[in-house]
Amino acid sequence: MIERLWSGKSASWRLLLPLSWLYGLITAGLRLAYRCGLKKSWKAPVPVVVVGNLTAGGNGKTPVVIWLVEQLQQRGLKPAVVSRGYGGKAPHYPLVLDAQTPADQAGDEPVLIHQRTGAPVAVAPKRSEAIQALLQADTEISVIITDDGLQHYALQRDIEIVVIDGERRFGNGWWLPAGPMRERASRLSKVDAVITNGGEAHAGEIPMRLVPRQWINLATGHTLPLIAFVDIPSVAFAGIGYPPRFFSTLHAQGIHPQKEVAFDDHQAYRLEDIAGLASHEQALLMTEKDAVKCRSFAVESWWYLPVEAQLPQPDADVLLNKILALLPTANQGKTP
Repeated sequence: MIERLWSGKSASWRLLLPLSWLYGLITAGLRLAYRCGLKKSWKAPVPVVVVGNLTAGGNGKTPVVIWLVEQLQQRGLKPAVVSRGYGGKAPHYPLVLDAQTPADQAGDEPVLIHQRTGAPVAVAPKRSEAIQALLQADTEISVIITDDGLQHYALQRDIEIVVIDGERRFGNGWWLPAGPMRERASRLSKVDAVITNGGEAHAGEIPMRLVPRQWINLATGHTLPLIAFVDIPSVAFAGIGYPPRFFSTLHAQGIHPQKEVAFDDHQAYRLEDIAGLASHEQALLMTEKDAVKCRSFAVESWWYLPVEAQLPQPDADVLLNKILALLPTANQGKTP
């Protein structure tokens, strides 16, 4: 329903325009207040790279964060990640993740990032508090990556990266709730890089593909090649920002589940929510983001599919060099 509304296929979005204008005025006024110094923003003692988006819904932002972290780690640096922790409710904030931190406390994306990369991760509504907690715990951290937070203007940033869904782009182009926009598309002219996930990248944008790895069993950790479920009965589900992307990935590999179930983004799962989706003869297939919330009660017929971001090497080098150029000094942050 919401996708049809935001795409413009349903004319009902016009009924929500008064609320969209109000949303736009509030967000523009807030950004202006930070820019003029009427509201204070915090400058971290290390460089900060924001990976965010202009629209609500899944754009492929978290795979970009993971890619950045891994690229910086390969260059001998120690990046850390901060997030709001959507979908989680921690006993206290800031919350610094460890190997046992559950997704219902930290949120599914921070747990995924921590498990995939091993990088220090902290969550807090105020990103500055998360950063300070990380730096107090580890003085070797050299750069902070924020998962989301483009509109969190209380935190100054050195690099802004926007991730766009190349197929849906900006829908009808209107602010929430009539459309998907958190900020208007003109904001792109002020960021340092625009990464386009799938579809066709426009001039000046960096094209990105999400490439599936191999299937991993939630209960045993065993792996299978991508084609393993081409001829095996299966059911697929996804609780991500845009579930059809996962189902399309399966179809591209020749996998056609007998049933596809879409849950809300950041859906909290219980065993009874999942166990009845597939029979004993069917494999249950899910995303890695879903897997971090199901691992504690998983059975051997459950499998998840990690994906990794791939960018053209020349574009990747330019982007990474922008970040590396900040490391000798941390006083080049910019106030949004």
